[in-house]
Amino acid sequence: MSIYILGISAYYHDSAACLIKDGEIIAAAQEERFTRIKHDHNFPKNAINFCLKSAKINVEQLNAVAFYDKPITKFNRLLETYLSFPGKGIKSFLMSMPLWLREKLWMQDLIASELNYKGKILFPEHHESHAASAFYPSPFTNAAFLTIDGVGEWATSSFGVGNENKIQIISELHYPHSLGLLYSAFTYFTGFKVNSGEYKVMGLAPYGEPKYVDKIYKYLIDLKDDGSFKMNMEYFKYNTGLTMTNNKFSELFDGPPRKPESKLTQREMDLARSLQDVTEEIMIRMAKHVKKTTGEKYLCLAGGVALNCVGNGKLLRENIFEDIWIQPAAGDAGGALGAALASYYMYFDQPLIKKNGRDLQKGSYLGTEYSDFEIEEFLSKHKIPFHKVNQDELIETISDEIANGKIIGWFNGKMEFGPRALGSRSIIGDARNPEMQKKMNLKIKFRESFRPFAPSVLAEKVSEWFELDRESPYMLLVADVKKEKQFQMTEEQKKEDKDIAAILKEAESKRDEYLAGWQRAKADFINYKKDEHARLAEAVSHAVTNIISDILHVIDALDLGIASAAEKEAKGLALIRSQLLDALRPYGLERISVKIGDTFDPSWHEAMMVEEHEGPEDRILEELVPGYRLRERVIRPSKVKVSKAANSG
Repeated sequence: MSIYILGISAYYHDSAACLIKDGEIIAAAQEERFTRIKHDHNFPKNAINFCLKSAKINVEQLNAVAFYDKPITKFNRLLETYLSFPGKGIKSFLMSMPLWLREKLWMQDLIASELNYKGKILFPEHHESHAASAFYPSPFTNAAFLTIDGVGEWATSSFGVGNENKIQIISELHYPHSLGLLYSAFTYFTGFKVNSGEYKVMGLAPYGEPKYVDKIYKYLIDLKDDGSFKMNMEYFKYNTGLTMTNNKFSELFDGPPRKPESKLTQREMDLARSLQDVTEEIMIRMAKHVKKTTGEKYLCLAGGVALNCVGNGKLLRENIFEDIWIQPAAGDAGGALGAALASYYMYFDQPLIKKNGRDLQKGSYLGTEYSDFEIEEFLSKHKIPFHKVNQDELIETISDEIANGKIIGWFNGKMEFGPRALGSRSIIGDARNPEMQKKMNLKIKFRESFRPFAPSVLAEKVSEWFELDRESPYMLLVADVKKEKQFQMTEEQKKEDKDIAAILKEAESKRDEYLAGWQRAKADFINYKKDEHARLAEAVSHAVTNIISDILHVIDALDLGIASAAEKEAKGLALIRSQLLDALRPYGLERISVKIGDTFDPSWHEAMMVEEHEGPEDRILEELVPGYRLRERVIRPSKVKVSKAANSG
């Protein structure tokens, strides 16, 4: 009987689902492809439904569901980190708590509920999922693996060995020391969005000089020969706050972070280049250490940093390993695939599928596909004009259009799994045309003009055009273009550049007019801002109250745990409870004092039980659940047992 395993990643970024059958990848997709919410982190309902539909099975036929990390271990890391900085980390802690209290802490129940599933639910570790996604689909039966990302539960990078159906993690680097978070810190500082803008920083790097490399090594990281390092947390804020860097970081790098959408300057380009150079050096040192430790001939890569195709290209050219294979969905989306594969091979202990020297990723074409009938039905329904042609006519027409400078939207076959457009859902133009990059970036994709594109070339022509002698089907290796193939600037381009300069000068004059008007509007805005601050303070106060009220449920759970746990575990839970209350105390949280025999006061107490008692009525006999107040305001009354006179009816 076949073994079906559903893998899930969710609640950080790029949630996804994957279904495997007897170790074969049947389907995989990111939730964003269905909701059209970029990097959608929510529970991947649509992706799951697609996977089950692709295999023509229902939930009851699943042998297991695997989630890509251990939420409780991750929560312990968050709790320990925030409570280590009680004055600084509490704001970030309070903001993260609602999602944890509502969903993440109860992941097993949530999965069972969302899927109406009563079977096995497994939780491989985060980096185990990454390692599984790197090794098992690779073309190797024995290989080393290296996973590098922001952070999982505690690990930020790890390496080990894959041997047939087993993977073994040998060593880990732990939070807060993280190459992924170092890259994200500079992503934030250069004005891009963390967890989605890192590839923009990589694309910006070629325009800069490595002028900040020495500062990074001197002040930010202590890099060892084996690629491990420690970060100087005096310059970072991601472990305690809502931003990645602090004022000290700004002073080190010549000013505050660039505001998103503001003009890019040479500073940002130089920062990007310096960071990229440091990243490549760390990756190379790590890989050399992995080779020295494991002795393996091949290397598999995964984790968000493995999407740094420039670094991957440098690593390949170092010839540390005979060959390298990189998981196309190397980030958190690929964790869904890794969780399913780790469960199949490690939990169910199944033999490794025969690979015959080929990878099992299926080109990463693992997503949705549509028949001609479905496409025609959609176009007709939305009154979109179309013309149907045969395959030969299609190829001829597309080739002519591209050769004539046209840009093609290509929708064909199964959708790609992972962030790269691999020719199934792609925008295609002529890479030989010097105008194409600017045209695609500014007129088609409406994005920054510096952003690069990946050229597509026949496998047998790779070494003719690039300093590369192997296939690169997943857009994860960058190689230099051979000098004889590089285009020189034409006289027409030089003339165009002069025309652009004249247009910019006129635009600067218009800008000055707008700035004068903006200064006048600014004065009015300042007065408005003062009024809004007062209203905002009131709103924040209510928000904090609601969040702390939710946290009280965690404290109640800790109380129950302390009462029922063994002595050693009870002491640990009591310590966590004490630290949590200490962290909340600066915000004005106090326990309501209750003494046996006190008079019942409905403004402070809530009567849960009434019991006949010799003596005065309305006296407190027992506190059942503690109450709390926040700056003199009761947010939860003490729940008590109250006396009534004997035989009073």
